[in-house]
Amino acid sequence: MAGIDKSKLPEARSNPVIPEAAARLLDTRRAFDSVAGESVHPLDSNALLQVIRASMWRRITAAVPAGARVLDLGCGTGIDAEYLARRGYQVVAVDWSPRMVEHTRLRAAGAGLSSRICAAQIGLHELHLMQGEPFAAIYSDLGAMNCVPELRTVARHCAALLNRRGKLIVSVMGRICPWELLHCALRGRWRRAAVRFARGPVPVRLNDNVVWTSYFTPREFYREFSADFELTHFSALLLFLPPPYLLGWYERWPKLCRCLGWLDEHLGALPLVRGAGDHFLMVMTKHG
Repeated sequence: MAGIDKSKLPEARSNPVIPEAAARLLDTRRAFDSVAGESVHPLDSNALLQVIRASMWRRITAAVPAGARVLDLGCGTGIDAEYLARRGYQVVAVDWSPRMVEHTRLRAAGAGLSSRICAAQIGLHELHLMQGEPFAAIYSDLGAMNCVPELRTVARHCAALLNRRGKLIVSVMGRICPWELLHCALRGRWRRAAVRFARGPVPVRLNDNVVWTSYFTPREFYREFSADFELTHFSALLLFLPPPYLLGWYERWPKLCRCLGWLDEHLGALPLVRGAGDHFLMVMTKHG
């Protein structure tokens, strides 16, 4: 089911495009490896991240019929793969972190879903290694697309892996986050406030390691995919709600945050505001 030419993996990983990008990819892999074994994983337990996941799940299940074959890029702990497999999808889940892949395999086995989830160590920069029948949809959640060296190459390979009019559904860390700007301004952390406006990858700390991250506006992001995909939908995520690292604020004011969540859900796709937010969600359809 996986459609992966494993014989090519050692050669591809020993011959990176440029050494600097390869070094950054290894930094990022170490960072996610370092948190993969935590008993209560932060990617699974943070309620604000689950708001993003829920939005992604609604989009996938609305756009892709149950039973379809889908590809999970940057699968992390496998929580998205498990959710979709329980609803009848056949999921190929890939990640650059070998410990995240192992976490996904164990999750699938524990849930009795190993027949519906196939996990393999493939980075988003290695999609040329994927072979086999095309997918009905590809999805990538929680900013995995922010950590690749070259989006245009990812776009081209995603298009090659999809069937005609296949869907690409992503949640991406945005450049303009009003909550973060306000939070940093109140604390005089001007350098931190400027991080999202950097051009190119910047180091972001995770568990005493570094994740090399590039931030995008929806326009900047879609520009790299426009040759192969048409834009179907995009909306802000965590625009009115705070970003995930302000979870304590979210837990302290639950009634207010329920109201803010309603605003996110009902106003996040409006043209005047959908370019902002901690993340944005984008649905694209392969040119036909």
